[in-house]
Formats: sequence, C-alpha cells, structure tokens
Amino acid sequence: MAKEVTSRAENYSQWYNDLVVKADLAEQSAVRGCMVIKPYGYAIWEKMQSVLDGMFKKTGVQNAYFPLFIPKSFFSREAEHVAGFAKECAVVTHHRLMNDPDGKGVVVDPEAKLEEELIVRPTSETIIWSTYKNWIKSWRDLPILCNQWCNVVRWEMRTRLFLRTAEFLWQEGHTAHATSEEAEAKAYEMVHVYADFVRDCMALPVIVGHKSPNERFAGALDTLTIEAMMQDGKALQAGTSHFLGQNFAKSFDVQFTDKEGKLQYVWATSWGVSTRLMGALIMAHGDDNGLVLPPALAPIQIVLVPIYKTDEERSAVLAEMETLKKAFEALGHSAKVDDRDNLRPGFKFAEWELKGVPVRIAMGPRDLQNGTAEVHRRDTLEKASVPVEGIDRYVHELLDDIQKGIYVKAARFRDANIRKCDDWEEFKTEIQKGGFLLCHWDGTAETEQKIKDETKATIRCIPVDTVVCEEEGKCIYSGKPSHRRVVFAISY
Repeated sequence: MAKEVTSRAENYSQWYNDLVVKADLAEQSAVRGCMVIKPYGYAIWEKMQSVLDGMFKKTGVQNAYFPLFIPKSFFSREAEHVAGFAKECAVVTHHRLMNDPDGKGVVVDPEAKLEEELIVRPTSETIIWSTYKNWIKSWRDLPILCNQWCNVVRWEMRTRLFLRTAEFLWQEGHTAHATSEEAEAKAYEMVHVYADFVRDCMALPVIVGHKSPNERFAGALDTLTIEAMMQDGKALQAGTSHFLGQNFAKSFDVQFTDKEGKLQYVWATSWGVSTRLMGALIMAHGDDNGLVLPPALAPIQIVLVPIYKTDEERSAVLAEMETLKKAFEALGHSAKVDDRDNLRPGFKFAEWELKGVPVRIAMGPRDLQNGTAEVHRRDTLEKASVPVEGIDRYVHELLDDIQKGIYVKAARFRDANIRKCDDWEEFKTEIQKGGFLLCHWDGTAETEQKIKDETKATIRCIPVDTVVCEEEGKCIYSGKPSHRRVVFAISY
C-alpha cells in the first residue's frame, strides 16, 4: 500500500505536513526555510499559472520582468513600506568569494564590497516605480498594466511548506493610472479576478472584503482580500489587491502631463497571489486518504489501472485502456495509463488516491468480456460499474460533477462555521473553536490590537460580498457604537 498519512482528527498540522511530502508535492531543501517543489506539485502550480495568466490578459494586463535585486536606497523612499518589510529583507553586501588564506574553504572577499547594498526582492513596488518614471511622461502613456511571474524572498523564521517559506513563487501585478477612480477600479477588478479563479478553479469559497488599517499592505491606502476557511476552522488569506494611491509615485517622482497640460502624480495598484494557494488547496479539500484535487487543477484528471494475471491479459487490457485514454484526451482531459508491472493494483489505487486524481478507472479480463469498467470518484470515494461504450462522455460529465461537488462541500463547511457573536466573554471561547465570527468593531486600531493580543484573532476583512454585515450595534470589545460587523478569525 502507499504511504499512510496522519489523520486530521489526530493531528491536523501533521496531516498537512505528511500530505505535502507523501503526495510528492514538495520537500524541505538544503537551504533552511526554502522548499523544493517536486514535479507533481509544480504541475499543479503550472495549471494555476496558466489559468490566472489568461484571466489577467483578458483585463489588458501584459507580462514583464524586473530585477531580483533592489538598491537599498529605494526602500528608504517610502517609509511605511520599508517598515513593513525591514525585518524580512535579505541583503547582498559583497559580490565575490575568495579562498581562505588559512585554508578553511572560501570566505567573502573584503575587496568585493558593494558600493550600495542590494535587497533581494521581497516585493517589487520600489524597483518597478523607479522604472515607471522612465516610461511615463504624458497621459497618453497611461495606463500601464504589468504583471510578473517570479520568486520573492522574505526571511521567515518559522516556515511551513507552501504556507510560509523564505523563498516562494508568486505573481505581482503593478499598474499605473491617470486618476484615483481608475486605480481603485483596477484594484477592485483584480481582487474579483482572484475570487473567480479560487471559486471556479480551486472549488474554494471565499469572502471578498477590505483589510482593516492594521492589516493593510505596507504603503497602501486600501487593501482588498479574499479570505478562505480551512478544515481546521482557521482563515487563510488567499490573495490581495492594493490601492496604493500616489505614495510610490511621489516617492519616485513619477509625474505625467495631463490633458490640460498640468503635471500630476500617477495613481497606483499592486496585487498578487503565491504558492500559498497550494497550501489552501490541500487544507481545504484533502481527507485522511490524501489530496482531493478539483479536476480544473489536477495534473492527471483520469488514471487507468489495469488488472491482469497473464501477459496475454495484460496486453489486451492495456490496448483497451490506450483507446479509452485517447477518447478522454479528445474531450480535453488529461489521462494516464498506469502500466507499471512491478506494483499491485491495490498499491496503485492507494497511491493515486493519495495524489488526489479525480477519477480512477480499473479494468480486468472479466470487465473486457462484459464491456464494462469500474469508475471510482476521488471526492466521495464512490465507485460504479460503467459500460465502456460512451464512458468518455460519462467521465466528462462526472468530472464536471466532481468540480461542483467539491465546491459545495467546502461551502457548506464554511457556512456552517460562520456565526455571529456579541459578547466578549463568549468571543474568547468561541474564537478558539475555529471558524469565522461576525462581530461589531468600533473601527479603531487600538481595539483591534487589544483583541489580537488577548486572543490571537485578527480582522480578516470588512466584507463586501457573501455575508451581509451592515447593521447597527456595539463593539464586541469596547462597547462603542458600530455600523457593521467584520470577520474575525485565527489565521495562518
């Protein structure tokens, strides 16, 4: 049998770690805090990239690439921004090594000190806005809608595969606009692109909303977020979109001549999602048998496992499976025939279950005689004997049903764990149970910080969809008047 994973009930955190490693998604690297994304895990990320990239381009966004290294002086130009990232920055001070005169390997060459230290990219606002200054002169040069797929480095002390690593993969969009209205509209548009992707492809329900001032991106006037609930009841921030106002334009003196001939500062947005989405996919849908992948993101949507005893039976079954594989591929699905002859069918079943393949088809000599195949769906673990004639259409519709079913299950779990709370003592108990608590908040950073200090709960968002929170009440903590409820949770 394939390697077992710890059950969620026994130890949810260990279950997650087991699943990442044993399903061949990623592993720890020789560099502390960094990960190796293995081919199967990277194939999922590639599918995410492909879909998102197409969605971005439909909004007019183009891909570009900017340097990995950022001059240290750039960070000092935007005080709030540098304060937000200072503790996580990796700094390059020298550009050459030399043999140790004492014969102890290699050391930094003291003669190779950089004139200006370089920051290894934690995010790219500063380097991009120093570049945009050269691109923007007139209103005719706007808008600029750029995105880059790249890696970033944030020197995290406590790391966890996919969820928080010192280096991770992401995309970051950076747009420049002539008016605040255009920039705000773009920030809204992109957070809803993320929401559509996560709901439709990842089969994961999210709440779209504004971040509170304490939780905003460093240097932003407004941050929009999509917040998802994992199976342990914790929140996970799945993507953010920021309205940056004119802060970075002013820091880097990016001005344009408007239609009236006046000089104006440019308005900005930035937005991004990362390989953290891989963690969300695992934690939201996986079960005690392994991954449960939505068909839209599964590298292999259908796996065919032959059952045989003799070489003659093997040849006959594999020939039929190759025919079925071509039929599935003709309908746009990815299929694989597991023809490994050194493993028993039971081991293969468990392995593909662990890897979350949505549909498994088993066929032996008797099935061949009867013109049937056993079809197993990963999400519910149900199986059925299905006629081979027309099985391509049957599986096509089944994959659609699995995609929808995974979303419905996650939505029911999320909705069952959203509840209102109006009493502080009750809040302190309820928040430890997990889930989203809808509570009144007085709007002050002081109250928000006190709640976080006492319970570890943060305001995940001030919702703009999914849940209706506009109502009068009193702050859960201070008792002061409040005009709406916000979403509190303990998060990853």
